[in-house]
Amino acid sequence: MVEGPSVERLMWWLLEPIHAVLYYAPEGFEQAAALGYDITQRWPSYFAWRAAPLGAAGVELVSATFYSFSPSMVAENVPAAWRTATPQRVLDTRLRAVEAIYKRLLGADRDEATVREAALLACRAAEAAPLHGRPLAAANADQPWQDDPCLVLWQAATILREHRGDGHLAALLAFDLDPVESLVSFASVDAAPAETFASRGWSEREWSRARERLAARGLVGSEGKATDRGLRLRADIEQRTDELARAPWDALGPDSTARLAELLTPIFGSVVGSGVFPESNTLAVGKRFDR
Repeated sequence: MVEGPSVERLMWWLLEPIHAVLYYAPEGFEQAAALGYDITQRWPSYFAWRAAPLGAAGVELVSATFYSFSPSMVAENVPAAWRTATPQRVLDTRLRAVEAIYKRLLGADRDEATVREAALLACRAAEAAPLHGRPLAAANADQPWQDDPCLVLWQAATILREHRGDGHLAALLAFDLDPVESLVSFASVDAAPAETFASRGWSEREWSRARERLAARGLVGSEGKATDRGLRLRADIEQRTDELARAPWDALGPDSTARLAELLTPIFGSVVGSGVFPESNTLAVGKRFDR
């Protein structure tokens, strides 16, 4: 019998689109354009929206915390982001963007009791997330909670998403995968096509050299597909990531976590059903990489 995903992974699958819709929805680009960002591509606003809680972060800090992006790509967008708008203006504007996004996606249901209950439970989980060694989660946890339940839900989803992400980077480091190797390894298990990962800015030469390093460790074959050893490594990374993401859900408890999952499901459906969240993405939401 095949077991279902872990609680930690299931909650991430539900929460990730709720957070990440900001980076894809037209309302986000409209607000970014109002700040002066180039919206012919999504990266100028993406780096601004996501890095703003860190303050006027430079290339080294953003490269370190975002991890899988090429430093040259980061340098193209940071610190130029803060010359366009201060981090505080970005933070204020991203709330307006999120509010507009959820007003459209949820319509008349946005103030329903179910949304409020989901926001309350997600907030409880987020506030229970340990923040030591988790810079992006901590930076978002430092932001004030809003009154609008949709904004509370989005901020809680953001804290929990970055909490898991920070833990994932710790797992990658523990298993000795550098930033570009982490993507090559992920592509090798068909998390997404290699072309999807090209959006992170690494050159073909950097990608090829990373593949060669992984091949020398017996993790990928000549065609770039994961070997059995490579598959085990990815499964171990995902398992460790789940373990490091467990604390908020242990604190919330199984009954409240199950209730939150139930409440999030239609919201998740509204986000994914809107078509703005890409089916093929670098996070492989919904896919499993068990041994």
